[in-house]
Parts: sequence; C-alpha cells; structure tokens
Amino acid sequence: MTIATPERYAHMLEAARSGGYAYPAINVTSTQTLNAALQGFAEAESDGIIQVSVGGASYLSGQAVADRVTGSLALAAFAREVAKRYSHITIALHTDHCAVQYLDEWVRPLLAYEAEQVAHGEEPAFQSHMWDGSTVPLDQNLTIAEELLDKSQAARTVLEIEIGAVGGEEDGHRASENAKLYSTPEDAVEVARRLGLGERGRYIAAFTFGNVHGAYKPGFVKLRPDILGDIQRETASAVSQGKVEGLDASTRYPDDKPFMLVFHGGSGSSPEDIATAVGNGVVKMNIDTDTQYAFTRAVAGHMFANYDKVLKIDGEVGEKKQYDPRSWGKQGEISMAQRVVEACQELGSAGHALR
Repeated sequence: MTIATPERYAHMLEAARSGGYAYPAINVTSTQTLNAALQGFAEAESDGIIQVSVGGASYLSGQAVADRVTGSLALAAFAREVAKRYSHITIALHTDHCAVQYLDEWVRPLLAYEAEQVAHGEEPAFQSHMWDGSTVPLDQNLTIAEELLDKSQAARTVLEIEIGAVGGEEDGHRASENAKLYSTPEDAVEVARRLGLGERGRYIAAFTFGNVHGAYKPGFVKLRPDILGDIQRETASAVSQGKVEGLDASTRYPDDKPFMLVFHGGSGSSPEDIATAVGNGVVKMNIDTDTQYAFTRAVAGHMFANYDKVLKIDGEVGEKKQYDPRSWGKQGEISMAQRVVEACQELGSAGHALR
C-alpha cells in the first residue's frame, strides 16, 4: 500500500484512535521535502500524513505560476509515483490551513475536481482538506464547515476543521494574543450539533488549547491539553443525555472520545503535553517548523563547511560536486527524515504501519 484510498485512510484514523497513538502530519514545500518525509516514515515503519499549506501549494507550482490548485495537484501526482516504492507504509495527502479568503481559489476547486474523479471511478487526489475557520465567528465557521462536509462526502475525502485560534504565524496568517486560544466544551457541543459525530460525514477537529505556531523558547507556550479531555467527556455526556438534537442518545463512542482530534502548533511541545493530548484523542499532529529547521540546518552546515567550494572566491572555480544542489539537498533530506522518525516515536506511530 502506498497512497491511501479513502477506506484505508479511515482505517488509519480508527487504528490511531483505538491504538492510542497519532500520526505526524508533515508539511512539505518541494519534492525534496516530500522525499524526506517519505524516507522518515519508512525508516520509522509508520504510516503518516503529508500535507501542503496555502503558501506551500502556491510555491510548488513555481513562482511564475503561483497557483495553489496546480501546485497541489502536481504534488499529489509526484507523491503517487514515488510512494509506489514504499510498499510497506501508507501515506495520506492533506491540504492544510485554508482560511476563508482562499476557499474559492483552493479547497473548493480541489473538492470539485475530486468529486469529478470519484464520479469517473477514480480515487480522489487528496484524502483530506482543512478548513481553517479560526478567524471568523463560530456560527460562520460551522456554516461553511457544513457546506464543505457535504462536498467532502461527494469527493470521498475527510474534512478537518479548526475551532478557536492557534497563535503565532503560519504562511502569513497570524492570530493575535487576544484571539480565542482555548476552545470550550460548549464550542464542542455546538460542533456536534451542527456537524454530527460522523453520521453526516467524517471529519477531524482541531480544538485549541493554547497552541502557537512557530518556534519558541521553553515556557513561552502555555499548553493545556487537559482541555481536550474536558471537551471529549462533556460532549459524550451531552449526547448521552439527549442534549444534542439529531444524535442518538444511546450511541457510545470509543473510550468516551466522540471526536478525532488534531494538534496544531506542536513544535517544541514537551513529551508530557504530547502524551496528554494523544491520550485525549489526538490522532494527527502537524509538524512544520521543526522539519523546516532540520532540513535547512543541514544545508547551512554543508555551506559553512564547504564555503570555498560552493563559492567562486578570488577568481577560483569552486568545486562543482559541492555546489551541485544534489549534494546539499541529500544532507537536508537525511536530516529532515531523522526528525520525522523522532516525531513518529514521540507520537507512538513508529512500528504501527498497517499491513
């Protein structure tokens, strides 16, 4: 198995929930970083998720084109070819952090394209798409989520939603310090009321618990992953008491965790916070900052170590094999792959590739 089918992706998510682990979701911006992520997952014997952000999708199409749909589909096509050589792991493809201003030029066209693929008996290009409604009021967020969930059903994809705001900056999208960085059980119950809990289509939810994008010194980010446990328990209780209209009060959820959760802004998190989040139902954790640094740090090391070979100094000619992009690119891939392995080990997915 290589790129997941819709059924295989559903199996992956259920396996993570029942097995008490989560998948690293690695943001990529190039074929090199894609290959590094695949290498890391393979070395860890872990299934995983590879994703592209709004800026990454544009970058992948080339700066002269700068089209997010083109970049996304190019990545998906390339990934399908190279992933065939990693037959012992399963990889899902995901688009990450689509804010309201990008819906009409990115995720809605992709969903329409994938619905056409499905209508013709093909697999969808991606397995899931994220709607980032963190900058709009909850009612508007869920109204758009309802529409996208219907479109996801037609495309046989999974929808990811964000409830609350993740601090810091991601691809030019910044949440202020006054944003709602902590979701509430009341928010979660409203999500269940509007979207159901799988009956109207599969989705995964990123409730916020103090998450911040970017890299920070220890102690700066105040995570409260216990909030996720409160959200799960109180939503399950509301359903069992018949307080969520449209949901069967007799329904029981695995370990009283009705939501499959996503952890955003996890770079630099402590092992304890990660373990608590996973224990409360996180099945996917986004990793971007740490893998970006791992790749670039190795490239920088090569450049510093071979300064007089990668530059033509004082009329000299340098050394071609040192400034050949393949030489420093390989170092970046190796370093990033090692960070992916570390993420798989931290999240517990290492050694759990579905057979």
